[in-house]
Amino acid sequence: MALRRSRSLYQTACDLIPGGVDSPVRAFRAVGGTPLFIARAEGSRIYDADGNEYVDYVGSWGALILGHAPAAVVGAVERAARAGTSFGAPSRYENELAELIRHAMPALERLRFVNSGTEACMSALRLARAFTGRNKVVKFAGCYHGHSDSMLASAGSGPLTLGVPDSAGVLPAVAGETIVLPYNDDAAVTQAFKAYGTDIACVIVEPIAGNMGVINPKPGFLAHLRRITSNHQALLIFDEVITGFRVAYGGAQALFSVSPDLTCLGKVIGGGLPVGAFGGRADIMARLAPDGDVYQAGTLAGNPLAMAAGAAQLRVLGEAGVYARLDAAAAALERGLRDAAAAQGVALQFTRAGSLWSMFFNQSPVVDLTSVKRSDSLAFAAYFHAMLQRGVYLAPSPFEAGFVSLAHSKADIARTVDAALQSLCALDAGVRSGA
Repeated sequence: MALRRSRSLYQTACDLIPGGVDSPVRAFRAVGGTPLFIARAEGSRIYDADGNEYVDYVGSWGALILGHAPAAVVGAVERAARAGTSFGAPSRYENELAELIRHAMPALERLRFVNSGTEACMSALRLARAFTGRNKVVKFAGCYHGHSDSMLASAGSGPLTLGVPDSAGVLPAVAGETIVLPYNDDAAVTQAFKAYGTDIACVIVEPIAGNMGVINPKPGFLAHLRRITSNHQALLIFDEVITGFRVAYGGAQALFSVSPDLTCLGKVIGGGLPVGAFGGRADIMARLAPDGDVYQAGTLAGNPLAMAAGAAQLRVLGEAGVYARLDAAAAALERGLRDAAAAQGVALQFTRAGSLWSMFFNQSPVVDLTSVKRSDSLAFAAYFHAMLQRGVYLAPSPFEAGFVSLAHSKADIARTVDAALQSLCALDAGVRSGA
């Protein structure tokens, strides 16, 4: 597989952009080698600058649930663009997308659009602190809520992959207001509230973790968070940037029947364009400027292209049978990959929530960041490149999720399983024996 053009582009990028990339995980540091430079994409496939074709399970990190360049989304963007790419003023597109979101997620009585998931989480945390009059925030190790200072007290995905759990430039006083607990640990949450309950403004959580790989909540974990925050007059924030409209039309909060006070969204609601949103109870959201005293603003917030793309995508997702099709495709992939691992004697943990999935080279179940870290990262790197050689593109990190889209066909799944069988066979014998 030739990567001459990608290598040349990467060398040029390194002279222009720190690390040659605009987001660290894209740099392939966790797996080695040269990052692919993508020239075009369609359906389930991406094509790099050298003309190589891949079945894509990254899907712009989950945003492209319909696949690449779906006609409904592309058409909506084209129509919106002809009317103007940005206004810096309200437009009907914001109303249309907001109505779709609120219909699917009734807990978002009011919402505001921003430009990224990081902005959504940062703004929701500021709002929670103002509403409660408290300073401390509870988060969970391995859950990633963007790169705002208070959320880099501990992080998953990019920072975990790079081996930097905290970032330089984050003030100790800021990080000190963040309480970091193990995911899925009811007792730790109870202990934290016993010690700091009157100071805790909110708990922010990925209801299904997606930034240390996919980790499902243990039964009762989210309900425990709901009870304990309510009992202590703290707010519960669901970061559904990944899970929103991915695991169900109403997100994880619909899947688990747990209603948060605030919700953060991104990815799917933008149809592949930059977007974020946060919303929740009307009395909390009333504290936002211009009605209230919590300032938040954005020049491109509610951009008509992103709003139109998101609305078009959500309308397709609202059609009957869509999530059943997604789940069936992801289930077929899971069965195939499990069978391939068993056939090659590879110790593999496969986790899935609907069309969101991960695989870990690990002999034990993964339930939190500590167990995730026991996974064999070198084995994943070898597997990643073996799959790439066979035309399957996975996230270039052992601590990321994979995404199945509506564009993935039965033939795509079969091709992926066959590539996995060959790739696992090519791994070191020690890995294949589970040693």
